[in-house]
Amino acid sequence: MAECLFCRIVNKELPSHIVYEDEDILGFRDIAPVAPVHVLFVPKRHIASLSDLTDEDGPLVGKLLQSVANYAATENSLAQGYRVVANTGPAAGQSVAHLHFHVLGGRQMGWPWG
Repeated sequence: MAECLFCRIVNKELPSHIVYEDEDILGFRDIAPVAPVHVLFVPKRHIASLSDLTDEDGPLVGKLLQSVANYAATENSLAQGYRVVANTGPAAGQSVAHLHFHVLGGRQMGWPWG
């Protein structure tokens, strides 16, 4: 989707600080971080949100979450823990209509959140 911000990042039309990439997944630093580590993981194929997943997307979502875990294992500041967040829809704070997981860490996280 030409107008999707994250598709443009995936297609290397916009600059980003990439921390992870394979044939299906891209991980890059958030441009407005809310934690010392704030990385976004997206499928390279456009999927608008969790609500748009189909049964066939199960392996891709599993790979997406495994890529988060693989990245976290290499990031020293995440050794004590990290948070993974997926906002779904505008009321939940999803500002880009492309499925993405926020990986947050490097500081103590509070709860309840939101």
